[in-house]
Amino acid sequence: MTAPTNGLTYADAGVDIDAGEALVEAIKPLAASTDRPGVMGGLGGFGALFDLKAAGFRDPVLVAATDGVGTKLKLAIETGRFDTVGIDLVAMCVNDLVCQGAEPLFFLDYYAAGKLEPAAAAQVVAGIAEGCRRANCALIGGETAELPGLYAPGDFDLAGFAVGAAERGTLLPRPVASGDALVGVWSSGVHSNGYSLVRRIVADAGLDWGADAPFAEGALADAFLAPTRVYVPAALALARRGGALALAHITGGGVPGNLPRVLPRDLGAEIDVAALPETPLFDWLAATGGVAEDEMRRAFNCGVGLIAVVPPARVADALDILAEAGEQGGVIGRVTEGAGVRYR
Repeated sequence: MTAPTNGLTYADAGVDIDAGEALVEAIKPLAASTDRPGVMGGLGGFGALFDLKAAGFRDPVLVAATDGVGTKLKLAIETGRFDTVGIDLVAMCVNDLVCQGAEPLFFLDYYAAGKLEPAAAAQVVAGIAEGCRRANCALIGGETAELPGLYAPGDFDLAGFAVGAAERGTLLPRPVASGDALVGVWSSGVHSNGYSLVRRIVADAGLDWGADAPFAEGALADAFLAPTRVYVPAALALARRGGALALAHITGGGVPGNLPRVLPRDLGAEIDVAALPETPLFDWLAATGGVAEDEMRRAFNCGVGLIAVVPPARVADALDILAEAGEQGGVIGRVTEGAGVRYR
């Protein structure tokens, strides 16, 4: 190699290796706080290790899920509030896993930015660790990428990857029949879907994220940065003790787009509108944006973040389990003959 002539460094090109290494050191205690049986070693290796036998599994089937946070990140960036989107990232992945009857075991994240801002990144990872603790899921690895020229200054993106397991023969969904009850579990708000529409409605209304929310105490940012609920404890209990035959995580597409994914093709659902929770936030979005009812139901969870399909005889058990887990919910409808979701 010839002697350098201009003295350029990687940092001159926009990549700060030292900042990345410092962030990894800061993350290590956060990852350690999520430790659970099965974790082998810590951060820093080329691959993360997990021992299924040590986690108590005998004949496991692995289940994997990946997701992101979407344009909710733009709200976090615009407000400089990064402490909740990491919880969202974990929740969007592990809530999908439990719908297969799987227990989340470990989580990996991918954080990419045009320029690494260690303080902001540390807040994001702290949120990821908090989400993992709520799900009893270990943060065992990840990747931080500084990509100048690919992302605009201040922008970043997140992706999450969760792996879980279930004993063979215990996977969901199980056979569902017409007449089975639909038990809804209430959401904490918009969760992590529909934020392109949320941001458009707020912008068209000429409002700032610091403005008082017309539908709740606090600012608009407080309401719309509320993190996605981690349904893992309640969902696993419903699957193991509550008689749940199927679970549906209500994300993009709403109830009409997600509930049919766990039903046989010849069955559908009837939703009792009167049984749904009151949703001042979603009512405000619909009224302020002039969004039609059907479009609201396709774009948002509209107050229901998870649905369990339960035999009628087990409804009381399911509701007791939700209360024990600190969740709110109720019977919102039933399974019917004929495909599709109908509201009455």
